[in-house]
Amino acid sequence: MVAEQGGPEDQKPQSDEAHSAFVPPTGVEQPAAPSEDDHPTSEFALPAGLHTDPTASSGSGPGSASGPGGGPGSDALASAFVPPSGYNAQHQPPAFTPAHGIPMVRLTKEAPWQDRMRTMLRMPVTERPAPESVQRTDDSGPAVPRVLDLTLRIGELLLAGGEGAEDVEAAMFAVTRSYGLDRSEPTVTFTLLSISYQPSLVDDPVTASRTVRRRGTDYTRLAAVFRLIDDITTAEHVEVSLEEAYRRLAEIRRNRHPYPGWVLTASAGLLAGSASVLVGGGVLVFIVAAAGAMLGDRLAWLCAGRGLPEFYQFMVAAMPPAAMGIALTLTHSTDVRPSAVITGGLFALLPGRALVAGVQDGLTGYYLTAGARLLEVMYFFIGIVAGVLLMLYLGVQLGAELNPEARFVPNDRPVLQILASMTLTLAFAILLQQERSTVLAVTLNGGVAWIIYGAMAREGGISPVAATAVAAGLVGLFGQLFSRYHYSSSLPYITAAIGPLLPGSATYFGLLGVAQNEVDTGLTSLSTAVATALAIAIGVNLGSEISRLFMRVPGAVEGASRRAAKRTRGF
Repeated sequence: MVAEQGGPEDQKPQSDEAHSAFVPPTGVEQPAAPSEDDHPTSEFALPAGLHTDPTASSGSGPGSASGPGGGPGSDALASAFVPPSGYNAQHQPPAFTPAHGIPMVRLTKEAPWQDRMRTMLRMPVTERPAPESVQRTDDSGPAVPRVLDLTLRIGELLLAGGEGAEDVEAAMFAVTRSYGLDRSEPTVTFTLLSISYQPSLVDDPVTASRTVRRRGTDYTRLAAVFRLIDDITTAEHVEVSLEEAYRRLAEIRRNRHPYPGWVLTASAGLLAGSASVLVGGGVLVFIVAAAGAMLGDRLAWLCAGRGLPEFYQFMVAAMPPAAMGIALTLTHSTDVRPSAVITGGLFALLPGRALVAGVQDGLTGYYLTAGARLLEVMYFFIGIVAGVLLMLYLGVQLGAELNPEARFVPNDRPVLQILASMTLTLAFAILLQQERSTVLAVTLNGGVAWIIYGAMAREGGISPVAATAVAAGLVGLFGQLFSRYHYSSSLPYITAAIGPLLPGSATYFGLLGVAQNEVDTGLTSLSTAVATALAIAIGVNLGSEISRLFMRVPGAVEGASRRAAKRTRGF
């Protein structure tokens, strides 16, 4: 009892947990109490005069407000979290998200996956529809690193095979979307592939990249990759797990080329011989041009085996046809046209595939990739020019009489030239390692292209550049229709078909003018060759775009317009 009634000095001191750390200790002068006007309040506290009851302003109408400041017309004093009196949950304004969520936009399944994925890539991320059906994964969800790695490997094969940057991005987006990674962003450049996936706005993104170091032309492998992507994206028909996709991708990489090396060499000779017939050559010219092209092809393979860059491979491959043409000139034979021999050899070397891909990337807004592809085409072309010019200079020094005015091509054998154009396309398709099932279609496409060109340029008197553009446009149109029918890439139906339209003769006469010190004439012919090449590339792309105008737009709204790329506009 005495201890309980003792003074403060007899009581035990309080622990640190018993008082606030912000309370001044005993013996320190206590601060003055703040006035009521300066007393701090929480910024989340409701100011005086506002109602805290949500039914105060809407339960009994506008005149039922109570409390300080209550009464009729006191809606201005209501809480900001209280719905206004005229609000109806069943007829909410369009600015509010409905309770059942935003309706999912479904893309029609009748459209090929290329068109559907391209349409979504051109949409903002917030407007893209939710995933439709995905491949089955385990309960923990898809393995993000493995899906991204599979996507990059598929994109690498497509880009190395010559596909355009937009088509490669569409394929990569289709793979990730099919495995549930819908918030992914693929990026394609000339030698680098990257993809980023962010599960949500609060999660860290996962990014992976892959470098494309080797390029090869094998359209059979390209078609196999497209079949794999089609099976992955059509989950309701075929179930492709990650392990199955990796296994099939490994088989595609291990598959041998469909044609042996000697068939490719013979195809190069057949292509050069057919091109020489197109520009007026006969049987002897066909044989000599074919022999020169086959010799150049073997020399190029030898340089490739020694590790020389492609620039020197093109340079060496262009020398034998030019040398044989000069040799025929030195024999003073009147029955042989040496210019046809050299022109035929150039047809087998001109990089039409890379040119079309480069211009297509530029027209679709991938300027970095387009610039790199066109720079590659320029180096190849310079290599060809260097090889031919070296032989032409040597021929001029030996006294060879090369006539740059010999440009006349007889028009009295159209059937033979149509057959030669189709044979050239067939040989080009074999060089591109196409599947045997696509060779007939692309051969017919090349024959149609030459018929259109001959009817416009030779019979109708229209500019050869304009006629080439129209013929290339039909090639692109038919190629897209063929590819949509077979659900495959359009390259196997387009690239070989533009072979008869390549500017081989204009290139030769331009180089001959430069070799004979007629620079103005030579530059004029070379500029014609460049204009013809650009007309081919633009015509192919325009034909492909026109074909999509007549197709059903992959979207939920009838009559919706196809979204275009707005990379060069500020609105």
